[in-house]
Amino acid sequence: MAVLKLAGATVNQTPLDWNGNFDRILKAISKAKSEEVEILCFPELAITGYGAEDLFLSYWFPQRALAQLGKLIPHCTEITVAIGLPVRIQEKVYNTVALIENAKLKGFVAKQFMAIDGVHYEFRWFTPWEANQVIDFEFEGEKIPFGDLTFHHKGIHYGFEICEDAWRGKIRPGYRLSDRKVDLIFNPSASHFAMKKTMERKELMEKSSDLFNCYYCYVNLLGNEAGKMIFDGEILLAKSGQLLARNQLLSFQDFQVFPFTLEDKKQEIAPIHPKEWEFVQASSLGLFDYLRKSKSKGFVLSLSGGADSSTIAVLVAEMVRRGIKELGLKVFVEKLGISFSPKTENPEKELVGALLTTAYQGTKNSSEDTYNSAKFLAESLGANFYSWTIDEEVESYTRKIETAIGRKLTWDQDDIALQNIQARSRSPIIWLLANLNHALLLSTSNRSEGDVGYATMDGDTSGSISPIAGVDKHFIRHWLLWAETNLDRPGLAAVNSLTPTAELRPLERTQTDEKDLMPYSVIVEIERLAIRDKRSPIDIFLLLKDELELEDAVLKEYIKKFFRLWSRNQWKRERFAPAFHLDEFNIDPKTWYRFPILSGGFAEELEQLDQI
Repeated sequence: MAVLKLAGATVNQTPLDWNGNFDRILKAISKAKSEEVEILCFPELAITGYGAEDLFLSYWFPQRALAQLGKLIPHCTEITVAIGLPVRIQEKVYNTVALIENAKLKGFVAKQFMAIDGVHYEFRWFTPWEANQVIDFEFEGEKIPFGDLTFHHKGIHYGFEICEDAWRGKIRPGYRLSDRKVDLIFNPSASHFAMKKTMERKELMEKSSDLFNCYYCYVNLLGNEAGKMIFDGEILLAKSGQLLARNQLLSFQDFQVFPFTLEDKKQEIAPIHPKEWEFVQASSLGLFDYLRKSKSKGFVLSLSGGADSSTIAVLVAEMVRRGIKELGLKVFVEKLGISFSPKTENPEKELVGALLTTAYQGTKNSSEDTYNSAKFLAESLGANFYSWTIDEEVESYTRKIETAIGRKLTWDQDDIALQNIQARSRSPIIWLLANLNHALLLSTSNRSEGDVGYATMDGDTSGSISPIAGVDKHFIRHWLLWAETNLDRPGLAAVNSLTPTAELRPLERTQTDEKDLMPYSVIVEIERLAIRDKRSPIDIFLLLKDELELEDAVLKEYIKKFFRLWSRNQWKRERFAPAFHLDEFNIDPKTWYRFPILSGGFAEELEQLDQI
């Protein structure tokens, strides 16, 4: 077998950004040619972006994608390029990879299996192709092979599994490709980021290369393409069960070309980072892309001094730190589309101040500890920091209601309402600041709060984007301790010394989150089984009774509380701000877990708990 130089090309695309998407593809091809790459593989749906949603169902959108392919072909002289796009044939749309060899279109390979779990709804848009079927497709006056194809290049026989195709076990296309004696399988993918997912991919690529006795090359999309899903831009090469090459993930670049040779030797292998680092990298890239693609000028954050808002403040600062490190200050600022001229010797901290404005919105129930925590963190990061109280607004609202209903509101009788009006009163003024700054308002709810509705609608749920709604509070508390040292963020010291509390009741009532709910470590375990694994209340009790050091009666009450609050608060989850998908699962009803707004609330299932 000849030694060939190949490359994977990952691109940060945006639906409907036709010119930008095309330009990034051309630049990647030009880069590959300059490095004498012979075969260049782009990701799945690289021409349009994966997140085009119901645009795929239109007639004009796939036609425009084909027109873009036609424009691309003349630029592919002296190189073979594989690139993904949708193709409509009559009433059906197919997810395909077009293969261009020396400026000539050689064929379309169509995806055979659709991703339908979790965040994926591909059956809504695409029709799976039948194995071994090949038809003629008319393109620019020529009949082009379309379907289940393989190709040859200098004695190398190669084929494709497109993303989900590779995850279908014994029925995956790789077995048929192996029967055809291919030497190389490409897997162009649009695989969303999730913490620790890279280990699953690595294992699959290694097993595939061993199982099919061939080289196996994986190429993924890059960046926060359309708002919620982040693509990590991973490129892998494996052979004989061994990883030979891996790029660095979650780049701030518009594209990456990662070359390698078909030789049974290890080449460049970037390290796999622990979960805490992945969270930083994905969140900071997600925020960067969301900011620039929404054409906003910065972020505004209601900084309480607690865990959630402090996590988000650090993630914005990390976005600046990592963007400058990878792109350089000039390019980073240009990509954001803002004007910035540093005036100090610390442009990183100065730029954080230009992009992040925070405000501590206190009440008579707020403590000096949380104020000092917020102020210290903001100053350490370089963020703008304001402070005001909202007691006047709260008193105005409550006075009007008291006059209307003819009685005083009391904590004994009106606890939830008095808590909510404080959280909700913060929203209009922080939105005003965001509007004045032409900025995105950052919502501070986490996934654990979303589970049980421990969030005030139009209060702490207010925002343009909710960066941490995809991760649980137990992880956030752990991550903050890790970040203080590993990210060199001494401003987190005060945050990490505090017990999480909403500070919405009078201080003498000693409110804490876990006292209101249950230990966050317990919520995580119940959530994992109830939402990720879709287990019943009884199943969860039987599985956890020996794992957790809790009395049976206490565990049953926690399970009941979780399911009752979960059912009661679906309407809130339907209205949460867009959130990044960061973990193996999430609770977003639009992209992962659909649940009825109105239901019986597991009443009978929870009654059965008391019978065991």
